[in-house]
Amino acid sequence: MHDEELQTLSRPATPSGSAGRPATTRAETPADPRWLGPVLVVGIVLAALNLRPAITSLGALFEEARTGLHMSGTVAGLITSVPALCFAVFGVTAPRLSRRFGPAAVVCAGMAAVAAGLLIRPFAHSAAAFLAASALSLAGIALTNVLLPVIVKRWFPDRVGTMTGLYSMALAAGTSLAAATTVPLTSALGGSWRTGLLIWAALAVTAVLPWLPVAAAGRREKAAAPATAVREDPGPSVVRSRTAWALACYFGLQATGAYVTMGWLPQIFRDAGVSASTAGVLLAVAMVMGVPLAFVIPGLAGRMRHQGPIAAVLGVFGLVGYLGLHFAPAAGAWAWALLLGVSNCAFPLVITMIGLRAKSPAGVVKLSAFAQSTGYLISIPGPLVIGTLYQHSGGWDLPLALMAGLLVPQIALGVLAGRDRTIEDECGMRD
Repeated sequence: MHDEELQTLSRPATPSGSAGRPATTRAETPADPRWLGPVLVVGIVLAALNLRPAITSLGALFEEARTGLHMSGTVAGLITSVPALCFAVFGVTAPRLSRRFGPAAVVCAGMAAVAAGLLIRPFAHSAAAFLAASALSLAGIALTNVLLPVIVKRWFPDRVGTMTGLYSMALAAGTSLAAATTVPLTSALGGSWRTGLLIWAALAVTAVLPWLPVAAAGRREKAAAPATAVREDPGPSVVRSRTAWALACYFGLQATGAYVTMGWLPQIFRDAGVSASTAGVLLAVAMVMGVPLAFVIPGLAGRMRHQGPIAAVLGVFGLVGYLGLHFAPAAGAWAWALLLGVSNCAFPLVITMIGLRAKSPAGVVKLSAFAQSTGYLISIPGPLVIGTLYQHSGGWDLPLALMAGLLVPQIALGVLAGRDRTIEDECGMRD
């Protein structure tokens, strides 16, 4: 990225609405300070880097943690399903908290919660305390998940695709980094799983720092608003919008596919005769595909009026990948891992569409909370159902058929969600 592009990216843009119409904005307030844009870019990247290591670092050391805390199988199963549940439950609270304290302050608090949970978790000596500390981190992640699109819409409304691509790429990088380096770092630091989990708290603490001045600036801006300023519009009623429901269901199906890939892809390859080490590398390949594509896809989507074609292409990649796993899982293993990695890049696409399908920050926060919370609820049964089918059928034919079948409605919902319209238009709200 050239210096001129970085300078343009770091300047908060003037909000504008769909088709050149002015967006619904807050009352007149003093101009943003010059330092705010660059600090926001750093803060967004650091926050995104911390949205998955709490999960993937535990996945890498889960067997050791389970043994060390004497977890029963039921408790271990509960912990694996907690992330999606926390994302759904705590994400719902983001709109109200954002209206009350401002989105930057809530993201700052969310990053602090992530850091606190990661600092406490390694010192837990019971499964209950470990679960509580994990839930604290996941609550912070849930709030940040919902509000990062709002931050982008509020301060970078003319660069939604570019900024979404930047933080989606950082999110994918954090996911892959924690998955790939937790075990080697743990071994280098003495082999204790507690140390291996604790090291990620340092990254989370670092992510809090840029949000402190941003949150303070938000408080000063709110205090400087004229006394005659009207109460901030809470935004449209998203449950009345077909586009909001399409986005929520699309989010849920793509999350289902991603969780199934992360949870079961190595086992699929191992059952086909691939070695355990190679199966792990194949999963890493699928995950790493998200790093460059997470930047490219949002930028492309932001320049298109209709994002449905991208959703269709990603779905087709997934269909070919699942068919390949059915007919030649070992012979074409590298190709299927690449195809499924591309297909799982539906996540940055749906995050971009959330920013494009609402005109105002108030609309984006409600749409983001609704789509993500509903979507994560939809995704919870997926990996469990796949595991049950695998156990009772004795193979992967039925699970793979189900995953391929789910891609058909996912494509249809992506096309519906990608239409050039906003939830305000569908709810009959004026600019």
